[in-house]
Amino acid sequence: MKVLYVDLGIQELSSKARKIVRSRKHPSQLVPCEYLFGHKDPETCKSLVEHLSACINNEQDRPKNLMVFVHPLCGKGRGCKNWEMVAPLFDRANVNTKVIITKRAGHAYDTLASISDKELKKFDGVVAVGGDGLFNEILNGLLNSRNKTSYPPTPEGFGYFGSTEKCQGYKNDGLNNSTPTSEAVNVMLPVGSNKSDDHEPLLSTGQSVGLDISSLNPNTESSTGDQVPSVSFPNDWFRLGIIPSGSTDAIVLSTTGERDAVTSALLIIFGRRIALDIAQVVRWKSSPSAEVLPTVRYAASFAGYGFYGEVIRESENYRWMGPARYDFSGTMVFLKHRSYDAKVAFLENENSHSLAASAENVADEVQSLQSRRKRSRKTICQANCSVCKETSTPGQDSEDEIPNSSQMIHDNPKWIWSEGRFLSVGAAVISCRNERAPDGLVAEAHLSDGFLHLLLIRDCPLPLYLCRSICRHLTQFTKKGSDPLTFKFVEHHKTRAFTFISSHDESIWNLDGELFQACEVSVQACRGLVNLFASGPEV
Repeated sequence: MKVLYVDLGIQELSSKARKIVRSRKHPSQLVPCEYLFGHKDPETCKSLVEHLSACINNEQDRPKNLMVFVHPLCGKGRGCKNWEMVAPLFDRANVNTKVIITKRAGHAYDTLASISDKELKKFDGVVAVGGDGLFNEILNGLLNSRNKTSYPPTPEGFGYFGSTEKCQGYKNDGLNNSTPTSEAVNVMLPVGSNKSDDHEPLLSTGQSVGLDISSLNPNTESSTGDQVPSVSFPNDWFRLGIIPSGSTDAIVLSTTGERDAVTSALLIIFGRRIALDIAQVVRWKSSPSAEVLPTVRYAASFAGYGFYGEVIRESENYRWMGPARYDFSGTMVFLKHRSYDAKVAFLENENSHSLAASAENVADEVQSLQSRRKRSRKTICQANCSVCKETSTPGQDSEDEIPNSSQMIHDNPKWIWSEGRFLSVGAAVISCRNERAPDGLVAEAHLSDGFLHLLLIRDCPLPLYLCRSICRHLTQFTKKGSDPLTFKFVEHHKTRAFTFISSHDESIWNLDGELFQACEVSVQACRGLVNLFASGPEV
């Protein structure tokens, strides 16, 4: 039982306490309940209230000050409605909130990218009242100037290392791990519209969201007092939260198990904490003819190319339809049945059965892969997950000890190449649960195990794709406990990092629902890079 707050009643003869219990029908859902208690002696009643209040105030994990971004247009206006519903809970629990109503796309990103570390340290965390897109904006605003993790590793034969004429902004560090230097500012080069969105805010704006390096560097902060330590990630004291108000809310469903605003608010107030893996996506080139310019973005749930990117781009033409435009655009893109030539190299995971397939052996080898996966037992991520606990937690590292991706990869990594024509290439960081897929896109994905789940959907005849994907795939996808990846044209690889190369002029990626143009990218899982106000789903 957790006590939310205690009030002294009328004439100090009674008191009211609000505690939290779990819903019987939905174990992950938290329900507030009020209890009235009293005593004939006013002093005894007052003493009891003071004692309970002191116990609540001594809970170290509870946040005291939060910055809250509210997206007023997401989910048909649910952002403001949900915040009005849960704001009294924060007030009664004595949690101070600085509320910012976003006025344009990129508002949250600009605010967090430009805020000084001195100001940021006044808060215990940042909360997004919106969907996955707003959370992605907040995530990038915090990390783009404060995450010191080196660039993802790349296979031999890829990259531009050693070519000082083309790439002077980064250097090679050991295992083809490039580290940004002072000349390389990791700014975002947005693609898309600057219109307000009724679903999620795009990072793109009418003005550039890239800031001058002097405004991003915490060490250049002007201060007449003592030097303020810089804020970096992973970070023990700083957490992120989401109060779900979007159209899918995959991050909330995957981390709490419930798409419920009150439950998420209570998890924030109680100061629950769970480490969350983040995908670092480095774009080397935006198009085949473009110059090499490393640009960093982050994704918390999914990064997808091909079908996934085209759906987001197509949906820009149907904003007037609201969230339904994604279903409509998905159908239109599906029927176009476009495929793309690409090369993908991924790091082999020693502890999993992973196969690379080519156009000649895709049927036999992938079928073997699927049969081996059927025999393997899946461990679903949940509260107090044993898989996530097996790895070291980010709290064991100090803020000055920045994890390097090469430290998580063995000395002689084996890169496996897979090339051909693909309908889509995707990487799931978490299970990506939603109401249509209770187990998510990848049921066995974990919140903080340091792995990506690479999904390669190879080209196949439209009738086969239509029959197997619509009649069978979507039917399985909506059933709890089913596996939507058991198809001959689907490759599923568990990996820590991968590299993607395409010769397509308009290569569009979908990062948590945001557009990102890139034809050459490197992606890695940054284990436990951020902490979330959550405790994992109750399974």
